[in-house]
This record gives sequence, structure tokens and C-alpha cells, in this order.
Amino acid sequence: MIAEAVKRLARHGVVHVLFAFFAMGGWAVFANRAYDMPRPLYSGLVQGAMSACLTLFLKSVIDGLSKRFAGRTRLWAPPLIACLGSASLLVVIHAASGTPEILKTITIPLLVSTSYAAIYNYSISEKRGAGT
Repeated sequence: MIAEAVKRLARHGVVHVLFAFFAMGGWAVFANRAYDMPRPLYSGLVQGAMSACLTLFLKSVIDGLSKRFAGRTRLWAPPLIACLGSASLLVVIHAASGTPEILKTITIPLLVSTSYAAIYNYSISEKRGAGT
């Protein structure tokens, strides 16, 4: 009964977005903890919002990019493009918002989102026969 409820909850996109907001926003607060408040809090809010948005759109981006490539290129190009795009957005927005430790702040969220992009892309590419 409880396991079924957890499975249903895990299927909702809102849960994924909220998890991304709190987990990665919390990481950003931790990464910037050496600075006076409210800087760590602002960094956490910015990273949380960015992670929530990236979580919301990453699947759609990989779906679209995967259709634009063929063969083995389909396996590596979509996650690489998504990673570079995410990194660029994160750096620019954190720099504009005054995040003190940009590299520390974005490393974990970028690793998580790029890993997801690579795994998801591989799963849909194999279904389309990209390995041939």
C-alpha cells in the first residue's frame, strides 16, 4: 500500500521539480556557507529555481536533440549540448545574481543533470537504433 503510493508520487513531475529545487538549492546554500547571510540563501534560491526549470525542460530538450542526430553521434551529442547549455545558463545567472562560489555551486547540479541527460538519451537512442 505505502510502496504503491510512493510509486504514484514519484511519477508526478511536480515531485521531481520540487526535489530538484530543495536538493540543489540546499546544496548551493551549503556551497556558499562561508559568506554572510543572505548571500548563501540567495544562491540557494537561484540554484533551486534553475534546477527546477532545468528538471522541467531537460527531458524535452533531450527528446528534441536526439531526433536531430543519427548513428553514434546521437549517443553523445544531445547530452553534451544539454550540459554546455545548462552550464552556460548557470554561470551567467549565478554571476548576475552575485553568487560568491559559482563553481562549487553548480558542480553537483550539473553532474546530476548531465548524468540524467546521458542516461535518458542513451535509453531513447537505443530504442531508435542509434548504436548501428
